[in-house]
Amino acid sequence: MELRHLRYFLAVAETGSLTVAAERRLHTSQPSLSRQIRDLEDEVGAELFNRSARGVELTAAGKAFLDHARLALTQVDAAVEAARRAAQPTKQVFALGFLTGQEMTWLPRAMQVLRDELPNIDVTVSSHYSPDLADALARGKLDLAFLRAEPGFDLNYRVVSREKLIALMPSDHPLTERKTIRPEDFAGKPFIMASNKATVLHAVIERYLEQNGVNITPEHGVDNLAMAMSLVASTRGLALMPEYANNLLPWSVVSRPLEGETPTIDLVIGYSKSNTSPVLKLFLSRADELMMHAPT
Repeated sequence: MELRHLRYFLAVAETGSLTVAAERRLHTSQPSLSRQIRDLEDEVGAELFNRSARGVELTAAGKAFLDHARLALTQVDAAVEAARRAAQPTKQVFALGFLTGQEMTWLPRAMQVLRDELPNIDVTVSSHYSPDLADALARGKLDLAFLRAEPGFDLNYRVVSREKLIALMPSDHPLTERKTIRPEDFAGKPFIMASNKATVLHAVIERYLEQNGVNITPEHGVDNLAMAMSLVASTRGLALMPEYANNLLPWSVVSRPLEGETPTIDLVIGYSKSNTSPVLKLFLSRADELMMHAPT
C-alpha cells in the first residue's frame, strides 16, 4: 500500500464522486483513479465504497478505514514539515495562526511574550477558519494557534479568553431601538446561523436557542464572520456571533448585547502534543501573561 492510495481514497471519500475527485482534486483520469481504488480494496480485502449512478458512498469498512487513513497522512505531513525545519537549523521559525479577526487583539500580546526571542527566530503569521487552524496544527504547519477547541484533533488546548455572544443586525433594523436583545426577539425573523463547519460556535448558538425555547429554521449558514456580516446587511437577517465581531463591523451592521444570561464561547491557544519546538515550550511557559490582560 502506497501513500498515493490513501490520498486517492480520501479524495473520493470527501467528494463522493470518482469523477469529481479525479478531475478537480487529483488531476488524473477517472478510469485510472478507479483502478487505484480497486487495487486498494484488493489489498485491504474489503470493498471501501458502494458505487451507484448517484456517486459513491463509504461502506462500513470504508468508514472504519477513513479516520486511520486521514491520521496516517496527517502524521506523514507532520514528519515532512519537521524534517524541512530540521534541514534549516540556522534560524528557527515559529508559525502562529489566528482565527480571522482575532489577530487584531492577540498578535501584539503574542509578540510581547516572544519579545526576548525575536532576534533569534522568524515569526510567521496567518489567519484562517478555526477548523483549518486545527488541521494545520495537527499537520505541523503551525506551532501555535488562537482558535476554538475543535473536536477530533489530537491537540492540547488552553483557554485564554471567554467571549460573550452578541446579536448582529442591519443598522436600520427596528431592534436597534432596544438596548439589549431577548432570545424571543429572534423568533420569526430571518436568521443567519454558523454552519456545521464552525463546529464549536454552531453548538453554542444551538444550545442557547434550545435552552430559551426558541425554534428557528436558519435561512443561511456561514463559515466565517465576514460572510455573516455580509448576509446580515444584504438579507436583513439577524445573527449571533462572538463579541470580537465589534472590531470588524461595517457601517451597515450594528450589534446589541443579549439580555439575561449570555452564552459564551472559549478562545483557546492550541498546539500539537508531539511538537517539540523549544520556542513553543518557551511560549507556553509564559502563556499566563496572555491571560493577565485578556479582554472580558
